[in-house]
Amino acid sequence: MGDIFGGLFDFNGDGRTDAFEFALGMGMMENFERQSRSRSSIFCASFSDDDTDEQLEMAGLSRLDLELMGEDERRAALEDAGIDPDDFD
Repeated sequence: MGDIFGGLFDFNGDGRTDAFEFALGMGMMENFERQSRSRSSIFCASFSDDDTDEQLEMAGLSRLDLELMGEDERRAALEDAGIDPDDFD
């Protein structure tokens, strides 16, 4: 567990993270951060009224839930909640 990822990317199970495993972990972290920033900045700007927040809450959803979903999953969740997903694309 001697790396910044706590052994998460120790794919060969030798107890150490080699250069390949480290690079893969850094790439995944960078990709996740980039996706989170782009989704949340666009997504949060779209949801600005209290009525939508109430609809989401009644459907058992939150902004964070929707931010973490893939586009198709988010669209389905919004449709299930009775909210037009095209208003938020």
